Amino acid sequence: MWLIALQSDNIMAPYNVHPTAVIDHPCKIGAGTKVWHFSHLMAGSRIGEDCILGQNVYVDRDVQIGNRCKIQNNVSVYKGVILEDDVFCGPSVVFTNVINPRAYIERKDEFKPTIISRGVTLGANATLMCGVVIGQFALIGAGAVVIKDFPAYALAVGVPARQVGWVCHCGVTLPSSPEPVCASCGKNYHLRNNVLEPGN
Repeated sequence: MWLIALQSDNIMAPYNVHPTAVIDHPCKIGAGTKVWHFSHLMAGSRIGEDCILGQNVYVDRDVQIGNRCKIQNNVSVYKGVILEDDVFCGPSVVFTNVINPRAYIERKDEFKPTIISRGVTLGANATLMCGVVIGQFALIGAGAVVIKDFPAYALAVGVPARQVGWVCHCGVTLPSSPEPVCASCGKNYHLRNNVLEPGN
């Protein structure tokens, strides 16, 4: 059973919230978004259109989540994290927002922003230290521990995460070549000075 909510922002925008979810207002939820069991959206959070927030997802105050994002079960998106459009967060992905937390020292003024760019995939149980930037369409493998930035289209795995290759816009690993072509979708790329860019 779903609750169908309507939100006024010049237009009426229907979205779906499970009855067990907690929505603290004011927050913005885009049209077509679904918020599943036991999730909690804090006041000031902004969720884009056509997103799916799985069971037990927590979205902190002032967090920005773009359009068409999929956040699987048991993910907490803390203040300082920005998810651009089309980001996939696998089950139990972990975000942080302070480098050196202590229970007895208040460090809310030391939050470091973490930017997950458009189209990024974060595999199940990946952990991201705060302050990193993941370039668009990169793929971070399951269980990876990310302690540094990764460029667009990077394939990164391991503890700590290291880049082991490149992935296509469609998510398929690209062959090792200065002019790789995706075996799945046929899209071509140019690799120059460790920067991968799509071809024409």
